[in-house]
Amino acid sequence: MSLDDITGDVESAYSELDDELSVALDSQTRNELAVLTAALGPESTDDLVRRAVHLLFQSTTDTGQLDMHLRRNYDVTYDEYLSGMTYEEMSGGSVPTEQTDGKERRYQF
Repeated sequence: MSLDDITGDVESAYSELDDELSVALDSQTRNELAVLTAALGPESTDDLVRRAVHLLFQSTTDTGQLDMHLRRNYDVTYDEYLSGMTYEEMSGGSVPTEQTDGKERRYQF
């Protein structure tokens, strides 16, 4: 797997997400969401779900778990994905084909 593979997979997953995402909740999740809703008083439970996704992403990134999974599945890190270059390419190793064609890759996240 490579940067191109992860980029394609992320773009595919993004396009498959609907504007309205329905998720079936088990009783434990429903109870926890109800407690959080009562305690935090958001405008809607959608706000809490958005916050939950942000927190999961942040904690997965901060603990290095995201990099571990990306390295195992795509042989890249999140920093490499964001920059569009592997560390080897950044340090003067092999040059990606996009750059040889005159096309620069920009941050995609």
